[in-house]
Amino acid sequence: MEATTQLTYALDTFYFLMTGALVMWMAAGFAMLEAGLVRAKNTAEILTKNIALFSVACIMYMIVGYGIMYPAGGNGFVPDISFAFMFGGDHSESKIVEEGLNHALMSDFFFQVVFVATAMSIVSGAVAERMKLWSFLLFAVVLTAFIYPVQGYWKWGGGWLQELGFNDFAGSGVVHLCGATAALAGVLLLGPRKGKYGKDGSINAIPGANLPLATLGTFVLWLGWFGFNGGSQLALTGLENTNAVAAIFVNTNMAAAGGTVLGLVTARMLFGKADLTMALNGALAGLVAITAEPLTPSPAMATLIGAVGGVLVVFAIVTLDKLRIDDPVGAISVHGIVGMWGLMAVPITNTDAGFAPQAIGLGAILGWVFVTSFVVWLLLRLTVGIRVGEEEEYEGVDIGECGLEAYPEFVGSRGAI
Repeated sequence: MEATTQLTYALDTFYFLMTGALVMWMAAGFAMLEAGLVRAKNTAEILTKNIALFSVACIMYMIVGYGIMYPAGGNGFVPDISFAFMFGGDHSESKIVEEGLNHALMSDFFFQVVFVATAMSIVSGAVAERMKLWSFLLFAVVLTAFIYPVQGYWKWGGGWLQELGFNDFAGSGVVHLCGATAALAGVLLLGPRKGKYGKDGSINAIPGANLPLATLGTFVLWLGWFGFNGGSQLALTGLENTNAVAAIFVNTNMAAAGGTVLGLVTARMLFGKADLTMALNGALAGLVAITAEPLTPSPAMATLIGAVGGVLVVFAIVTLDKLRIDDPVGAISVHGIVGMWGLMAVPITNTDAGFAPQAIGLGAILGWVFVTSFVVWLLLRLTVGIRVGEEEEYEGVDIGECGLEAYPEFVGSRGAI
């Protein structure tokens, strides 16, 4: 191989791996955000879920998920799975193969596995404070091994959504809508937290224990998103790729800024106060909104797309509360409702995209993930159960599920709000 080709390959692979590492760092962001938005008595359990789900996702995606998502063949709807060592299928064409190990495949696997872990992290916050830990992890096994990879194959694995012309650059649908839909199915079967909704129709706020931690988590996610979107360009070398990566970074940042400001302004208009949690969710909404197409918008348009996401997420959170759908961190609104907006916003700036393929792709992901997730959650509820007991919920799942407290020196969890 020529020295120039080797250098190009090395630089692109290094960029791919480093952006994957940034996405992996988003796991820390989700952990901190969720730990800040739940009550003190549930902190250790939410942190346990986050590190455990990441590990489960890595193992299951290695064993079976990657082979389903990127198979040797298939009819566009159902992948033709041919299992090989660690990975399914034959992905070696036009790749560098050395001593029987496909190093290009290894870098691609690493980048993809942190995406599937992100989808599962979305579920974690929505079911917080009342779900059994081991039931959650059993669901994580199924989502990361089967549910996520199938719809991922439809788009990114060359399946029917790709052939249809459905556009989802970095995963507003494949990752974020998928995670939010799985969370919605679980929340509907799980029910709200005790005391969240009154018999008279009242909605009771249940504040998080550590807003500085939630803010830190949001900034970590904001940083990690540069890898999420920037890495999805797949290469850095060459004038076109380099300029594209720079544009993606700028647009990702501007969308987050737009979402933050409009989320804060919308909260001020609705509630009369500058609600920090809405500003945080506004930032994340802006990031989710631009993820489907971070390359073609101008920076001003990216800001606007993110700003619309910031407005939508506030109204979505309020609406879900009125429907008595309890989501402690707003994950369904941020990643689901705004994920839909991100998908439908693609044709506004991308002339190769159409509204009909975008709507079909949105519906396909929503339908597949909701039905399969609902079935899995229901089976878990009928067998091992998915909700902790009333006393355990009152005392805090830290004690009941983990046998320890996150803040033992400051406040006892038993009976704490």
